[in-house]
Amino acid sequence: MPGGAYLLGMTHSLRTLALSLPLALIPAVAPAEVRAVLVGVGDYLHLDADLQGPPRDVALMAETLLARGVAAADVTALTNSVALPEGVRTGAPLRAEILSALEAVGAASAAGDTIVFYFSGHGSQAPDSDGGEGGGYAEILLPADADKWRGQIGAVENALVDDELAAWARPLLARGVRIVGIVDACHSATGFRAVGGQGVARYLPPEELGLPPDPDDAGAARVAEPMAGEFVFLYSSQSDQRSFEYPGADGQWHGEFTLRLAEVLRAAPEASWAQVLAAVTDRMAQGATRQQPEAEGPLLDAPVFGEGQAAPRLAIEGGKIAGGFLDGLAVGAELTLYAEAAGGDPLGVVTVTRAEARVAEAGPWPAGALWAEVSQPAPPLPLTLAAPLRADPADGHDYAGWIAALPPSLAPPDLTPILTEGVVALAGPDAVLDPDGPGSSPRIRPEPGETEAEAVTRVLAQVEYGLRLKKLMLSGGGKARTLTARPVLEVAVETRPAHPMGEACSDAGPAAAFEGTARPCDQLWLTVKNTSGKDQDVTVLYLAADYTVQAIWPPRRLANRLAHGESLRSGLQIAPDSLPGVEEIWVVAVAATEDGPRSDLTLLATPQVTRGAGAAPGNAMADWMDRQLDLEELGTRGFAPKPSPFNLIRKTVRIVREDG
Repeated sequence: MPGGAYLLGMTHSLRTLALSLPLALIPAVAPAEVRAVLVGVGDYLHLDADLQGPPRDVALMAETLLARGVAAADVTALTNSVALPEGVRTGAPLRAEILSALEAVGAASAAGDTIVFYFSGHGSQAPDSDGGEGGGYAEILLPADADKWRGQIGAVENALVDDELAAWARPLLARGVRIVGIVDACHSATGFRAVGGQGVARYLPPEELGLPPDPDDAGAARVAEPMAGEFVFLYSSQSDQRSFEYPGADGQWHGEFTLRLAEVLRAAPEASWAQVLAAVTDRMAQGATRQQPEAEGPLLDAPVFGEGQAAPRLAIEGGKIAGGFLDGLAVGAELTLYAEAAGGDPLGVVTVTRAEARVAEAGPWPAGALWAEVSQPAPPLPLTLAAPLRADPADGHDYAGWIAALPPSLAPPDLTPILTEGVVALAGPDAVLDPDGPGSSPRIRPEPGETEAEAVTRVLAQVEYGLRLKKLMLSGGGKARTLTARPVLEVAVETRPAHPMGEACSDAGPAAAFEGTARPCDQLWLTVKNTSGKDQDVTVLYLAADYTVQAIWPPRRLANRLAHGESLRSGLQIAPDSLPGVEEIWVVAVAATEDGPRSDLTLLATPQVTRGAGAAPGNAMADWMDRQLDLEELGTRGFAPKPSPFNLIRKTVRIVREDG
């Protein structure tokens, strides 16, 4: 179906390395060779902030990489006072040496290679110098020679700033190098809980660095270019938590995250990064403080240092699966069971018998089963069609093949097939063809080499998925307000008009409030702000006129948790050949739980659809916008003792054409 939209760009004010360091620590293609730069800062030259664990963390990570087959000569360890594996390159964890080592591994790497950047030490925040951080601060890492804030240079002296790492990473990603970033440090002053025992936080508050007062929020932040390429980034804690190091039974100090990560990387050689994260989180659950690891990036579902895809695993708790239709589960899906979050031998297979939004039931469970992985998706629910109608009985086309390919009619119908212009149009139950202009009812057209029956099977499977998901979203989504009548999210859209110029678009005009309609080439900018007072995991999905469900936010599996007052911004451009029609934007908010993982619902996008939301500007996304923009708050169905598992805001956009 012609038309669609292009991703323009996005910003996000999360105080993690989400759209800052991820810009710096990131990869791109299959692993021919793996090179690593491991940094561990224990002794600080100018700051009273020494740590005991980072040198041993670096030694442990070096040993782990060598055990996985990485050549010692391809590992550079920048730390102090620790024995390292023989053959590993060594140096001091100084700013200049870190940057030099990164440049060296970048110059030595080609398309398909992987670069691992690991940092263990202190993190903090500093005023953002170029407006790139929505909250006014940039995330920084502190090398051994880091000093305090210097007003003359407007920076923390010798700190590593996220934008610098971004500038190093982008050219590598552009030429096909993968980057794996791992940080055992933290950047947040919020959410700290006092720690008993000997735990030490890896965080320096800005006041200890002599930073000036909070910067004024003068105007809108610049739009960050979406990250392109293949990458994964692992954080040792959430954006509102601190990361800790502890002494072990032998008296040796390690970062808790690094210690568990090394254990899992050795025990599960074929696991994906997402499975590794789940296993690390499971092992850290018994720690002295709340410290929830985080990860993001398109390589999350790829095997560690490998290619392909690996399904994430869901925990089995209290005889139920900790995941439901928001995690892609449905009745009839087959699950393979394991004892561990990553690796291990399968213990058996069960079938999902019930799926709610965040929980599912199956069984019986074999002994020791604690994790479930989808091995066979559920079959699509049946779609009911009315008997086919002919728009013009005398149009001269032979519809015998289409009539034979369509399934039997059932009542009440979801859609009505209309035979028109030699193909099948899918009208609503009211049988009104093209209610929003010529071509606005989706058509079933054979692709090259496809029979009519094959085209019907393909399109109806797509339509079944989109319609059923819409019904589930509408039935499960709560009213997008808190009990105090405060909205959970504020969602705003502005438009920048542009005009088709053949297959391209003209430059966009000035921004204006969006009033419900868009034309081919218009840009739409969506801003979502968390006003709930609680952290919210935000996903933006798009239901197109052809019933495909598209992922808009988060792009490429980046972090999507918004604290109170934080916002995200994403820009779209209507494709120049878009047809008239009506489509929907779904903004879904799931309240973050204290120790739960992020809820990223982009996996609900139609499986066959290429999700280009993280692609560089200029890559087409299939058929996005269409319907008038109206904030629709779903009415509550009275008080219920169990709160809705998510909140849903729907917006519509109506696409019109100048010639329509």
